Amino acid sequence: MSEVLDRYAEITGWAVVNHLYQLAAPLKGMKVVHVNSTREGGGVAEILRKLVPMMGDLGLDVSWKVIKGSPDFFRCTKGIHNAIQGFRIDLSPDMLKTYETINAENAEALRPVLEDADFVFIHDPQPAALINFCPNRQGKWIWRCHIDCSRPYRPVWKYLRGQIQGYDASIFSLAEFAQPLPYPQYLIAPSIDPLSEKNIDLPEEELEAVFDRFDLKPDLPLISQISRFDRFKDPLGVISAYREARKMVPLQLVLAGGSASDDPEGERVLAEVREAAAGDEDIHVLLLPPDAHRTINALQRASDIVLQKSIKEGFGLTVTEAMWKGKPVIGGDTGGIRLQVVDHFTGFKVRTPEGAALRIRYLLHHREKLKEMGNRARHLVLENFLLTRHLRDYLALMIGILHGFEDRIDVTQ
Repeated sequence: MSEVLDRYAEITGWAVVNHLYQLAAPLKGMKVVHVNSTREGGGVAEILRKLVPMMGDLGLDVSWKVIKGSPDFFRCTKGIHNAIQGFRIDLSPDMLKTYETINAENAEALRPVLEDADFVFIHDPQPAALINFCPNRQGKWIWRCHIDCSRPYRPVWKYLRGQIQGYDASIFSLAEFAQPLPYPQYLIAPSIDPLSEKNIDLPEEELEAVFDRFDLKPDLPLISQISRFDRFKDPLGVISAYREARKMVPLQLVLAGGSASDDPEGERVLAEVREAAAGDEDIHVLLLPPDAHRTINALQRASDIVLQKSIKEGFGLTVTEAMWKGKPVIGGDTGGIRLQVVDHFTGFKVRTPEGAALRIRYLLHHREKLKEMGNRARHLVLENFLLTRHLRDYLALMIGILHGFEDRIDVTQ
């Protein structure tokens, strides 16, 4: 038994971990490769950081590769990302040529590992074209899309679809995200790691210290949004909601986030947020380093309410993290937030800053409801959105692919 998996069993129960060993048994020794575009920043990297070693603990020969790219490449892939989420982004032939060239260069470097693997998981659009430059691949290739593809900008989706037609299967976070593709599709929701620095329990003195460090006021209710500085996360809308709510109840706001190496827009959005917050001593805009996991943990635990007022969202792991800490979440009515935030049960879904302000005031005036929602939120995560469930789904998918989709694989306990 793995010492790490033993620790998960203390949280989830032994039945969950024993089930993982049973599913992994027929996959023992198989070569598995995960590929994405960054090792730091964003939910995909956070998931892989723990999912990959857990697969190894179960006996799989697993590795994680990160592609390299130029600024022009990441500008192109950011455009693809935004277009897939519904924005009209026209990509020039030169940009698409750069996208294909960088993927070809990365395939040249990774080809021995990729072509020899039994399973290759390619995460999101950035490395999606790798498959077209690995003609001698032996194993099964799965494209894992973490973003909302429900209403893509059609010209860009048509291009990307051409790049991913050769895969053996695809994975989406929600049924509504999926698009017609010429192979089987799976639905696997993301997850959080309860043993990570970002999610473990913290001593009370560490929560108190975060107030001193960032000049927060201990006697003033604290609301926060902790997310990358991205237009889709709507940080300006959060500031508007805070200002509307503050007309009726005193409070302070933390907007905290970091940057990702594959997101060239972050600095511009951060500058806009700082400009909007200028002159208000109770708005705290924090740019955190990639390893500030305990700081993020402390800020979420110190908050009375956590917001994630996204206008587009793949899944929203920041929502999951806050719910795991027993916080009610006020989230945008979009993407995977809908799967997690149950109105009047684990939090509230909203569409406007005014709606968010209304719910902030309600929760701060009804503290018993705030606590009840937080408790239900934590239980929902325990049952549905921890890393052990995520790993179980991956193992079941791999077994299903090995069986050629002939037999139903029952993964229920």
